Amino acid sequence: MLRALDRERYAVIPVGITREGAFVLEDDEPDKFPLDAAHLPEVVDNGTRIQWPEPGGVRTLRVTRADGTGEDLGPIDVVLPLLHGPHGEDGTLQGYFDTLEVPYAGGGVLDSALCMDKHFMKIALQAAGIAVAPWITVRARQWSQDPDGVRAAVAELGLPLFVKPARAGSSVGVSKVTDPAELDEAMRIALAEDDRVLVETGVVGREIEVAILEGADGPRASVPGEIVLTSRGFYDFEGKYLGGDGVDVVCPAELSAEEIAAIQDAGVRAFEAVDGRGLARVDMFLQADGSLVVNELNTMPGFTPISMFPKCWIASGLSYRDLITELIEAGLRR
Repeated sequence: MLRALDRERYAVIPVGITREGAFVLEDDEPDKFPLDAAHLPEVVDNGTRIQWPEPGGVRTLRVTRADGTGEDLGPIDVVLPLLHGPHGEDGTLQGYFDTLEVPYAGGGVLDSALCMDKHFMKIALQAAGIAVAPWITVRARQWSQDPDGVRAAVAELGLPLFVKPARAGSSVGVSKVTDPAELDEAMRIALAEDDRVLVETGVVGREIEVAILEGADGPRASVPGEIVLTSRGFYDFEGKYLGGDGVDVVCPAELSAEEIAAIQDAGVRAFEAVDGRGLARVDMFLQADGSLVVNELNTMPGFTPISMFPKCWIASGLSYRDLITELIEAGLRR
């Protein structure tokens, strides 16, 4: 995205967050941040510290350097939060910027928090009359105190199953269970990420994704895409971000006009059910009888060249650069 931003329209100040949580001034060098199997980029602590503006005043961003000197980086108009997972797309950072009265692109506090928590996301979708996969939510203490009771409840869901941390992104901690003997290990992996875990029925159907953008006149949907698994068990982290073998990301998907309209309508309804802001990728299953089951919404979906969200908008006639511009402009409007 650093490379694709319209530099004739926007002056960019790259801010990184270290693993320890420090905001640092980063280098404006796209080549520093490739994302592939051989190189996972990381923000290192370079000694700088970003000073965010106080609410109610001029939105001037400052940086303090390791030697104690500082400088103004200028007034900022909007933040583009390119973050996944906890503290990034769960409403935490969004609330921080709301407190600072700094505009930002993408989801707000409510939709970010709802969609990061798969349990409450399903409840919100169900309340809006949107079909979701049957599931149970298991707390860590339930699993430790009554594992047999949990196994009995899980058995009623049938096979295959997916075991997921309630609050993790990018398929981290997710396992596919095709045999009851695999449940214990799947629970161990998921509970390492969160103390609440969803166990849900594996839905049989085509894995369809549609991209949603919030414009001045409301949300609109892209043409749908499809995740085609050729040898991979499910669309995991490697397949999403590292271009792993065994999965094809296809957009536009081969669908009838009626199916496209139904998918786009379901995507917009799901977006509105969680009070969506800015953007989202809505993932769903198209079953053999034509019915749709919504799997989840991602309020800051992957934006790599192999990611479905930009692919679908490019297939809909919106360039990668113009897509980023729309996100920024939506944040400024809000």
